[in-house]
Amino acid sequence: MKEDLIIAIDGYSSTGKSSMSKIIAKNLGFTHIDSGAMYRAVTLYAFQENYINNQKIDTNSLIEHLHDIKIEFKKDETTQKNNTYLNGQNVETEIRAMQISKMVSPISEIPAVRDYCVALQQKMGEKGGIVMDGRDIGTTVFPNADFKIFVTASPEVRAKRRFLEYQQQGKDIPMDEVLKNVNERDYIDSHRAYSPLRKADDAIEVDNSNMDLQQTVDRVMQIIQSK
Repeated sequence: MKEDLIIAIDGYSSTGKSSMSKIIAKNLGFTHIDSGAMYRAVTLYAFQENYINNQKIDTNSLIEHLHDIKIEFKKDETTQKNNTYLNGQNVETEIRAMQISKMVSPISEIPAVRDYCVALQQKMGEKGGIVMDGRDIGTTVFPNADFKIFVTASPEVRAKRRFLEYQQQGKDIPMDEVLKNVNERDYIDSHRAYSPLRKADDAIEVDNSNMDLQQTVDRVMQIIQSK
């Protein structure tokens, strides 16, 4: 298999895109890039700088300071997984909080934020050999990607997955709140005017409502290897 391939994996929240992409990247000896983590890092930065108050975003201040944001991915030698760093600090845990989940889609709607993150993503992937997951990788970031996968599942299944994740982390968040967040993010991501979440015309859809993580990985690997 060529070493400079670009594999774009898009889809809805809580479809297991990132977990699946990490495994696929490891199987292929490629680099995994979680583009969603970048938008979460920007959202965390906005909270840190008080650009978000009562769920209202000070868009002008955030845009003015976008270039003060430095996002990196560094491999943890113990776990062999990439962690997200914001301005030199490991924020992998902080960016997964419900507070961030509630605001990441509105932050991601801002065109200047998307332009900033897309430029970073394209730079990270310019040499190929990557598996990148997100919302617009196959449509905007790498429209000429070698492989495009679009992952979906029912909102109820995805909410249950996220609910169980929170429980495992010791977070007591009601199921109805998790489902509401999933549906709200779906709507915002799919209806934003700038670079919305949509299946690329040449992407292969994988509905994993009735698949576990390993079955999803196997299905995507089968697609890649068949070509």
